[in-house]
Amino acid sequence: MYRVFEALDELGAIVEEARGVPMTAGCVVPRGDVLELIDDIKDAIPGELDDAQDVLDARDALLREAKEHHETVIGQSNADAEQTLSHARNEADRLLADAKSQADRMVAEARNHAEQTVGEAREEAARTLANAKREQESTVARAKAEADRLVDSGNASYDKAVQEGIKEQQRLVAQTEVVQAANAESTRLIDAAHAEADRLRGECDIYVDNKLAEFEDYLNGTLRSVGRGRHQLRTGAGTHDYVQR
Repeated sequence: MYRVFEALDELGAIVEEARGVPMTAGCVVPRGDVLELIDDIKDAIPGELDDAQDVLDARDALLREAKEHHETVIGQSNADAEQTLSHARNEADRLLADAKSQADRMVAEARNHAEQTVGEAREEAARTLANAKREQESTVARAKAEADRLVDSGNASYDKAVQEGIKEQQRLVAQTEVVQAANAESTRLIDAAHAEADRLRGECDIYVDNKLAEFEDYLNGTLRSVGRGRHQLRTGAGTHDYVQR
């Protein structure tokens, strides 16, 4: 390439030093020298072109290798990406299946626990109500028996007092000198008998009322315990305190 530029410089110098043709822009140059320089340029150019072609061929080879490497890297990257994506999908499917299985198991356990809790609560409520019913029947029976006893006792005392009053009245009536006193004492004894009978009936009523009040308190406590049990069952507290007196 250096010879080409050198020959061109020499051609330029010949043209600049050439004698001009009058009345024109042309000049007279030595034909032999110019033709020789042109031949030199022609001879130098093919070698330079070969060198340039070698450079272009080397560049094309580098480009091909770079392209092939790029395509190889892209293909490998795509394959790695596909493999990673497939593995991620498989792992996600596995995790989802495990999560679903665990959720189903937890739901089943919760349902079983709830059913067991409900069953226990129902059994406890049934036992509490049965105990309350037995206690009610027992209390009512005792109260009735005590009331009957007090009434019988009152009636017996009343009858006894009346009989004693009648006997005393008859005795006093038999004695003419104390008739008025006998009548007064008889009236007093009868009134006392009525008062004793009224007192006994009042005590009997108070006793029955107290027993019924105690039973009412027991039933209210039982109902409150059942209400707390139902509330704990609805809120999932899981603690049983149905019977509390």
